Amino acid sequence: MSKKLVCFGDSITARTEGHREPMLTSKLSSKLNGFTVINSGVSGETTSDALNRIESDVLNHNPNLVTVLFGANDAAFHKMVDLHTFKENLLQITDSVEARKTILITPAPVDENIQFARTNGKLYEYAKKVKEVSFDSGSHHIDLFSKMIVRNDYRELLRGQKNDGLHIGESGYEFLSQLIADKIDELTLNNGHV
Repeated sequence: MSKKLVCFGDSITARTEGHREPMLTSKLSSKLNGFTVINSGVSGETTSDALNRIESDVLNHNPNLVTVLFGANDAAFHKMVDLHTFKENLLQITDSVEARKTILITPAPVDENIQFARTNGKLYEYAKKVKEVSFDSGSHHIDLFSKMIVRNDYRELLRGQKNDGLHIGESGYEFLSQLIADKIDELTLNNGHV
């Protein structure tokens, strides 16, 4: 029987980039054998919004693993969920899902030349909170922020249909889906099963 991976997040998780299904879902489906990938991304959401739908959009699927990718909206100047609340929300999400099934993903950096609602300095602070939650809860994490920002071409990964310096394009989804697939492989190796 195939295992279930739920991708829980905001528009970075939900976007189709002009395809029939969300880009993250199709990329992960081609990389992960034995997994059914369920996309539970909703554009514009913060971690506070996420708590309102975790039961229906995540737990009701009875997933084996859940990726949790929020923070881009929490850190936006016009929404601003403060760091303490952001961390508390993530701890609640992790607790609801179960730490061993949770892969927290830090928000990605932005191209500050064209993205004006968020800064990399602010996103870095939110990324640090994601890592703290992972450490405090014993859940898994992927430091997407650090892995992207060290690349000379990271702005290229942010070039998608919207081209707003925030939403990643096809090469960005390739990069993100490979990080997730590698993390799941690592968990499968270390645990013998997921």
